[in-house]
Amino acid sequence: MNTPEPVPPRRRLQELLAIPERQRTDEQWDEINELEIKLASANREDAPDPSARRDAPSNINNQSRRNNRPGGGGGQQGKKPPRKFHKKPGPG
Repeated sequence: MNTPEPVPPRRRLQELLAIPERQRTDEQWDEINELEIKLASANREDAPDPSARRDAPSNINNQSRRNNRPGGGGGQQGKKPPRKFHKKPGPG
């Protein structure tokens, strides 16, 4: 017979989020929560395993990239120290 095509999870989430919050039913809220959990990047099937260690060469490359960055105008580099003001003694 005619079976309706399943709606992709992202599209279904967009449809549910289009409903104003005050008008959502408890079932719709539950479905939104389930879809958000399912679509979270850490829970995707193709996501890398967060417990897997990265290989050492990539870590070394990342460190060398950080150390070789040109200075970008942040921090205290090249700034003069603030002037010190001394209080003048008052009369008397």
